[in-house]
Amino acid sequence: MEKKIKVKSILVTQPKPETDKSPFYDLAKKLNLKIDFRSFIHVEGIPAKDFRKEKISPLDFTAVIFTSRNAIDHYFRICDEMKIEVPAEMKYFCITEAVALYMQKYVQYRKRKISIGKQTTADLIELLKKHKTEKFFYPCTDVYTDSIPVFLKDNGYDFSAAVIYKTVCSDLSDLAEVNYDMIVFFSPSGIKSLFKNFPDFKQNNTRLATFGPTTAKAVIDAGLTINIQAPTPAFPSMTMAIEDYVKRMNK
Repeated sequence: MEKKIKVKSILVTQPKPETDKSPFYDLAKKLNLKIDFRSFIHVEGIPAKDFRKEKISPLDFTAVIFTSRNAIDHYFRICDEMKIEVPAEMKYFCITEAVALYMQKYVQYRKRKISIGKQTTADLIELLKKHKTEKFFYPCTDVYTDSIPVFLKDNGYDFSAAVIYKTVCSDLSDLAEVNYDMIVFFSPSGIKSLFKNFPDFKQNNTRLATFGPTTAKAVIDAGLTINIQAPTPAFPSMTMAIEDYVKRMNK
């Protein structure tokens, strides 16, 4: 049974929310916690001159597959740097409605041909099955785990994938003398950044919370102990899982 040690401070390894409507703020107020935000990783775009080495032009395709907002940002950035005007008839396939709606930043949404998956990669693949005649472009990061390129290749689709942005470790030297009762991780890259910045990191009494199976695996592979995991049937969100844990520890 885990030893009861109170939790008063939490570091969330994500950027600070842009609005006050984050569930983490609600949690901090509800349980009288100090919750700070600091992204352990950040995204850097691949310069157009490096992208050109791939011998790929966005104009070579009839459709683009987007699985994240970052992919949208850097796709249109690359086009802008290459002085390419994306044709109005270009088709877009987005993994979720939230990703699709983000395209309004760059295109007149209602006038474009946008197909939207329900939520998961599997949903998006079902959608792609209905459009086998398209020539697809899949802009992605250097670290991706979804199965879309595998599906496209195995089923004979005409497609190209290209890395247009990469995930890199942030400089966390300002946190060197800062200690938290809990650190919350959302990706394996966050664990990588922790040890790149603090190679001698010792967990001691710091509780670790992880979101998703790949993040949990990264923590275990690093020889650390997971105290909180989400999502689970009982706690579908990270904040729900943390709230349950803190209430038990702070009794």
